[in-house]
Amino acid sequence: MGCGTSWFMAQSYAALREGAGLGETDAFAASEFPYGRRYDRVLAITRSGTTTEVLALLERLRGSVPSTAITGDPATPVMSAADRVVVLDFADERSVVQTRFATTALALLRAHLESQGPAAPGVGTLAQAAADAERAVAEPLPPTVLTVDQISFLGSGWTNGLALEAGLKMREAARFWTEAYPAMEYRHGPIAIAAPGRATWMFGSLPAGLAEDVARTGGLLVADSGTSGLDPMADLVRVQRLAVALAAARGLDPDNPRSLTRSVQL
Repeated sequence: MGCGTSWFMAQSYAALREGAGLGETDAFAASEFPYGRRYDRVLAITRSGTTTEVLALLERLRGSVPSTAITGDPATPVMSAADRVVVLDFADERSVVQTRFATTALALLRAHLESQGPAAPGVGTLAQAAADAERAVAEPLPPTVLTVDQISFLGSGWTNGLALEAGLKMREAARFWTEAYPAMEYRHGPIAIAAPGRATWMFGSLPAGLAEDVARTGGLLVADSGTSGLDPMADLVRVQRLAVALAAARGLDPDNPRSLTRSVQL
């Protein structure tokens, strides 16, 4: 569980873990945790270690369900709120907007899954993801996406969380109109907003027929993961770069979005 970006990373991890046959795994926003269910362990992802909903959940579970937290700041209340803590302080960042901590936390969890056995079908290795991330940082962004006025991000399975995170990054950093959906659900209504000057961005392999459906709308399709083998996590890096580029073009500070703080404390 987590909030915002951390929740989306939790969704990706939950799908990867269950897909690898390592047990039923759910992901919830901290405020929506179903206390009536019984779990072997609750994993909290919290960069700041101070988010109100996360701390309240851990306190309520104390003594009844074992808990582990992944955090970026060891000088925060989460250190005593969780039974066990993994500190990724080297991946913390000054920006209000999460990028490095989020991808580092998911990389850590992917590495752990790889140590347990084969990945789910269709999921590449973390080593390949790292190599792909270097490409994503170095290669120019597709010029066509720099001029669109709307993007719908799509995912499937573990990449659904990445699609949601991509949409959030663009809204936070660049105040850009984005939406996110499971790929197969996109045709059940949301594709109605696809049009010339707008883009559909797929994380992972495209479902059969979707490229043709988008083409008929006149909209742009971005599906690098399905054509060049770029790991979906590396594709997320491209979206992070796009958010920064669009923020700069609009005269915005992508590290300090309006109405947002590093941690939500109620």
